Amino acid sequence: MQQDEMYKRWSGLLLGLLIAFQWLLSLVRTSKKLRKYAMSMQNIHKWLGAISPLIFYIHSIGMGYGYLLLLSYIFFSNTILGYFNLDVIKNNSDTLFKGWMIGHVSLSLIITILMVFHIVMVFYYK
Repeated sequence: MQQDEMYKRWSGLLLGLLIAFQWLLSLVRTSKKLRKYAMSMQNIHKWLGAISPLIFYIHSIGMGYGYLLLLSYIFFSNTILGYFNLDVIKNNSDTLFKGWMIGHVSLSLIITILMVFHIVMVFYYK
């Protein structure tokens, strides 16, 4: 199925929407009006992050080459980092939390930039 152009576009849209939706947690946490939804949004964020490799696999069974390989490595590294959040490692260290958060958000930002670059390249060369 991944050889079909329409399949790749629709599965890519699904993966892109998942990545974009994950940024809603930042919006909810920083907005005073939405902050009351932060805990429920955090749970959704964690579950979607946990299943994100499955969505990635639905879109592409390979890791790609060049920037796509970099995107894949960073995507999976960020997913693994997300699996080992402070709830899992049972640590309340403020320094560890800040370091973890900076790493997670930085990788997420790089993923988003590479995703947009990938979308531009796909539609530019097709």
